[in-house]
Amino acid sequence: MLSLLRLLCFYALGLGYEKLVRGQDDNPDTGARFLCRAIAVGADTCLVPVVPEPNAAAHEEVLRNTVMQLRETVLQQKETIVNQLGTINELTTKLSLCESASEEGKYESGGSWSKNNQNTMGDLPRDPNDTIDNLGKTMQSLKDRLENLEQQQQRANMSGALFPSELRDLLQRRLGDLENQLLSKVNNLEEEKSLLYNETTAHRQKTESTLNSLLTRINELEKGGSGFKSPEQFKLVLPLRTNYLYGRMAKSLPEMYSFTLCMWLRSSAGPGIGTPFSYGVPGQANEIVVMEWGNNPIELLINDKHLYSSPMLPVQVAQLPLSVRDGRWRHICITWTTRDGLWEAYQDGQKLGAGDNLAPWHRIKPGGAIILGQEQSEYSRDQTGRVCLAQPCGPHSE
Repeated sequence: MLSLLRLLCFYALGLGYEKLVRGQDDNPDTGARFLCRAIAVGADTCLVPVVPEPNAAAHEEVLRNTVMQLRETVLQQKETIVNQLGTINELTTKLSLCESASEEGKYESGGSWSKNNQNTMGDLPRDPNDTIDNLGKTMQSLKDRLENLEQQQQRANMSGALFPSELRDLLQRRLGDLENQLLSKVNNLEEEKSLLYNETTAHRQKTESTLNSLLTRINELEKGGSGFKSPEQFKLVLPLRTNYLYGRMAKSLPEMYSFTLCMWLRSSAGPGIGTPFSYGVPGQANEIVVMEWGNNPIELLINDKHLYSSPMLPVQVAQLPLSVRDGRWRHICITWTTRDGLWEAYQDGQKLGAGDNLAPWHRIKPGGAIILGQEQSEYSRDQTGRVCLAQPCGPHSE
């Protein structure tokens, strides 16, 4: 019986093959096709024919529509990726500009922001507050774009298209990295802002303290100069014209190439005020001398060795246009510099005269003795030697 069935199946297959060959030859446009399949030895030769699905055309149309949607989604995602890459490059450029501007703001003037520098950050301002606001707006824009991508994914899922998860993960990682970088930059800007504020506060406090000290000192000077003090309150009082009363400074002078000498003087209308100031060093008793003899004007002598020699010999002396013999307190200042021997004379704050070629390029020797009220004929650390008319050198004393 089994052999009979096999013969029948083989016969049927033979008839089908013949029909296939003939059908292709006789009716080429009928659309009928036959399938030939190899059968293994000992296998069942009666195969069940494949019944085509009744809705194959509709299913093919659905697949075609799905493919079109997937293509549109892929194109949209490519466009989104290009936009996101452009945004990432833009943010990276802004972050680089922010870093360079931050480094320039540090070492302009001990950490402070320079006012004269131009804004090199494009649309990012130099003000840290505005920079933080702009960075916050950029972060919000990136978050909005991410939400739009998520909404597109939901719409794609509802329409049957698949959103590439790898792209979403990549964008999320990039956004996370940018967010961390922006937060780091914001923290750095906050720290720099705090440092600048602290430096500004310290500088302002120091300036205010200095101004307060100056104001206090000025007030003290104004109050102290409003009234006279008694002669007993001064450290040095020379009440009479003598040849033995004088004051000697405990300290000496260093080597100098310029000086300014100021003093208060008051003298009667009599001739000469004597020698209010004298500085002598070993080998030169008249290194610096301020004196007035008889009706002559006040003179400044520097490195003078011919005070009592022949008048034909040159002397290192300058006559000063000062007038103090009116019975009133007068404040005088004399300046000198070794460069070309330049000198200037002031009285009561006004410049009255100037000159040059007074002991030019001479250096004031150190280690001498300063005598107030007497002239030194020779240098001595113990006393002065030559007689001289004297006049009080301190204010408000006679």
